[in-house]
Amino acid sequence: MSVGISFEEMLAWSDEASRQWKIHFDTNPAALELLCDIGPAKNVQGFLRHIWAAELRWAQRLAGLPVLGRDDAPAGPLDALFQLHRDATEIYRNLLASPAHEWDETYTLDFDWIPADLRKPTRRKVAAHALFHSQRHWAQLATLLRQAGSPSTVRGDLIFSPVLK
Repeated sequence: MSVGISFEEMLAWSDEASRQWKIHFDTNPAALELLCDIGPAKNVQGFLRHIWAAELRWAQRLAGLPVLGRDDAPAGPLDALFQLHRDATEIYRNLLASPAHEWDETYTLDFDWIPADLRKPTRRKVAAHALFHSQRHWAQLATLLRQAGSPSTVRGDLIFSPVLK
């Protein structure tokens, strides 16, 4: 017997986390201006931009849609950034609902920063990467906020999530 977590469950967890963080920043907007040097961000709002824009770009790539340029994602406000996540989630839901999608098919990544021998993962691996990318960054964000004296109430660990039984 194979035991695993489905992409539908991972997507639901990702959506839950994003919604919780959106509520946190709606309630604590000053935290968006905290300095942050993770990835390309200069502050927390820039970090949210990175998280949600990357989520959308990966979804667009897997769906064969035009990909949002790095400089084309809005810089804010929070609602505009959250829309990136909502758009990505809709694309992922459509992909997962489509019986025509071949998840074990090879997907070619055309990025110079990825070693050549790692540029041909399966579509399944790309989707898993995209969904874990956000979760990894949420953990970094929680640490950053706690160290800045502005801890969140977001309980991001999967064990606390109702989306997985």
